[in-house]
Amino acid sequence: MKENLVIVESPSKSKTIEKYLGKGYKVVSSKGHIRDLSTKGKFGLGVDVDKNFEPDYVLINGKAKLVKDLKKAVSESDKVYLATDPDREGEAISWHLKEALGIKDKQYERVLFHEITKDKVIDAFNHTRKIDDNLVRSQETRRILDRIIGFRLSRLMQSKTGGKSAGRVQSVALKLIVDREREIEAFQKEEYWTITSTFDDFEAELFEYKKKKLEIKTKEEADEIVSQLDKNYTVLEVESKLKARKARPPFITSTLQQEASTKLGFPARKTMMIAQKLYEGVDLESETVGLITYMRTDSIRLSDEFIGSTFHYIEENFGKEYIGYIKTTKKTENVQDAHEAIRPTSILRTPLSVKKYLSNDEYRLYDLIYARALASLMKDAKYNQTTVILDNNDYHFKATGQVSVFDGYSKVYEKYETSEDKPLPEMKEKMHLETDQVEAKQHFTQPPSRYTEAKLIKELEELGIGRPSTYATIIDTIKKRGYVHVEEKKFVPTEMGITTTDKLQESFDHIINVEYTAKMESDLDEIADGNENSLKVLHTFYDEFEPMVEKAFGSMSKVAPKETGEICPNCGSPLVVRKGKYGEFVACSNYPTCKYIKKEEKEVKVVTTCPLCKGNIIERKTRKGKIFYGCDHYPKCKFATWDLPTGELCPSCRSPLVQKNNQIKCSSCDYVKEA
Repeated sequence: MKENLVIVESPSKSKTIEKYLGKGYKVVSSKGHIRDLSTKGKFGLGVDVDKNFEPDYVLINGKAKLVKDLKKAVSESDKVYLATDPDREGEAISWHLKEALGIKDKQYERVLFHEITKDKVIDAFNHTRKIDDNLVRSQETRRILDRIIGFRLSRLMQSKTGGKSAGRVQSVALKLIVDREREIEAFQKEEYWTITSTFDDFEAELFEYKKKKLEIKTKEEADEIVSQLDKNYTVLEVESKLKARKARPPFITSTLQQEASTKLGFPARKTMMIAQKLYEGVDLESETVGLITYMRTDSIRLSDEFIGSTFHYIEENFGKEYIGYIKTTKKTENVQDAHEAIRPTSILRTPLSVKKYLSNDEYRLYDLIYARALASLMKDAKYNQTTVILDNNDYHFKATGQVSVFDGYSKVYEKYETSEDKPLPEMKEKMHLETDQVEAKQHFTQPPSRYTEAKLIKELEELGIGRPSTYATIIDTIKKRGYVHVEEKKFVPTEMGITTTDKLQESFDHIINVEYTAKMESDLDEIADGNENSLKVLHTFYDEFEPMVEKAFGSMSKVAPKETGEICPNCGSPLVVRKGKYGEFVACSNYPTCKYIKKEEKEVKVVTTCPLCKGNIIERKTRKGKIFYGCDHYPKCKFATWDLPTGELCPSCRSPLVQKNNQIKCSSCDYVKEA
């Protein structure tokens, strides 16, 4: 009897799932995508724009043997279950597998694993379906749009600015960073002053005069006010209110990336890599199990099963009074509600109980995810907020304090959310107080801050740009392309980043902007829902975009290379910085008439004298960056060693001595020099 074949994306996931399914099932991995657009045809797009954007798909390099093995496995199977990730990307991978492997409609089922636990995996086989063509068309449209925009704009930027790439979402993200930098540069700081009165155990700040808000702009104004104050204050008003602080909802992809960045210091890419591992499965003592649900989601929804078990857990461990309520939100555009929020697969699997099976970073991320999901179903924290208004010759001062009366959800989330009690002494109206400690302090308004990774992700999400699952790649790309660098964990655009943004805005301000990019995301969602035609979206875009590109190739001025201030020794022309395949280099500006290239002067680190030829032993590096030591008389002298040479010869065999493991040894024989 033939086995059932299950195809997943990840090799590690395949092992876990095969254990769950047992006999009769063979689980294999596609190792991600197996096909992509070729680079053939017009502009190398791999898309025939003149034939309704017909894509030309080819196997990804290195996947030929894998595909051959998968075809064989399909031919030997009774039924094929396509179990790629439960999102649009995964849907597209399943479709590519079906097409490339020649799987017939009657032969396959699509199965979705939202969490990798035995019960859920087995249950998923009771709810199979066919491939969703709308999801596939949406993903294919996204890929074609990204290919057209990426290839056409990247080649334009390479020819005009020397920039390495441009892209549909990447360029908008870069524009946000550049625009913020210009806001900072244009910012004009303004002076203002505050006046604070200090009592024995609290402070009060001046905020109004005769019930009109005060704005103190200069030292003279501040000094004048202070001169009108005496040491006597009267309590005008005391107001206490019971307030609630609500727990935030469980994580979605973007909020997980933001919180992991600010609380754990993880870059977005690292967060997603660790989350993938936690989702795919961790080896515990008696089982392999996925610790969290699928980590690419826009939904804060939690399953009834998880809610019920968590409410029971809260009652058992903290008391009935800590049981909270289900967080809801208005369903916004671009939300894919097919998935749950990111949560632990079992509330009983506490971080401490699995800590010994996880790396430190895996534990820290799991602890954050667990705490957030648990806290989201707990009661609000409650505190008393007290506001006191003091009068001094019609100048009114305000003091505020707060005291916790019920810790609620903060009982489990306090390590990630700081909130300190700040009590005020008991005061009543008409009470008299005295102090002569009054301080006027100068301040200046501050410019908007640069984007951190977390703030940029939050901005992209709020603007509806891109997909949370792509944010890590977008950020990596603009860093690798040299468009931004990071200072104090904040993005600063480079000269190349600013130039690339400005050039794109010259000709494509209608397309490379927040509104257009967000509208395109909305169109892709409409295609996924079956409410929009993919060809219509592609034609509408391309018919507007391509004429703009053609015009820009002809009219956009080329950015002149930066001069170094040096003169070419061959022809006397200025030397300039150019960009090549392996980075920047200095060459003559009169190219191609003069082909002078300045040789890079590499710093040579001399370690000792060569014991064989009396040349210099210098530090060298392999192509992969590993350090070794060799003679600068190479190839005449071929002395080389991985260990640090001493410059001496072995008294036994006359081979060079080297330092290794805090000992001086012979590089050939067993001789060890005594200390």
